[in-house]
Amino acid sequence: MVEHTLGLIKENVIQGRVTREDEGLEEGMEGQPGVVELTEEAIARGISAEDIINNGLTAGMVIVGQKFEAREYYIPDMLASAEAVGVAMTILEPHLSKSGVKPKGKIIVATVRGDLHDIGKNIVSILLRGAGYTVNDLGNDIDAQTIVEAVREERPQFLGLSALLTSTMKHMGDIIEALTESGLRDSVKVIVGGAPLSEEFAVSIGADGYGADGFDAVRVVKSLSSAENK
Repeated sequence: MVEHTLGLIKENVIQGRVTREDEGLEEGMEGQPGVVELTEEAIARGISAEDIINNGLTAGMVIVGQKFEAREYYIPDMLASAEAVGVAMTILEPHLSKSGVKPKGKIIVATVRGDLHDIGKNIVSILLRGAGYTVNDLGNDIDAQTIVEAVREERPQFLGLSALLTSTMKHMGDIIEALTESGLRDSVKVIVGGAPLSEEFAVSIGADGYGADGFDAVRVVKSLSSAENK
């Protein structure tokens, strides 16, 4: 029964179904429990929040990532699945704290000054939460000083910076310089991402990693976490 419930959560994440009212990507699913109802059912059955995340939500997003990379899914499909995971994580957060499950790390994310685009950042935030990280999303159009102060106060292991415009991506370098001047650069790993960016740009500004998309950003964070823990 546990595996069946988790399997349904996984499938409904893949289908991008938040509640039973959602149609999903395949026909005939409307009226069946969505991720919200299934997550609540799993909690009521005594399934641990950790199991729900690892074997339901994250397992589903792994498949979504594969479909996205294979161009079977497009951004709206991925957004639907990410929304389902985000709602489920909100339901699960109180249960995670009660169960004593420790987060894998803390990450602050922000879209840089002058840039109002946040779809990519929002997807990364949801995927990281689903992967077990604590995420503080500062929002978009955030200046360097605000980001530096957040790093100083919260002491995260990671800082994720996003930009969609070539005119705003330059601010990422300014933020890294501000972290250096504040004596905080060595305390946090900086990962950058966004449509106009590249691995070469990330290296040129002194970032620790570059995420080509949301799923790649999560892989980079996991890789940096593993390297830090060795």
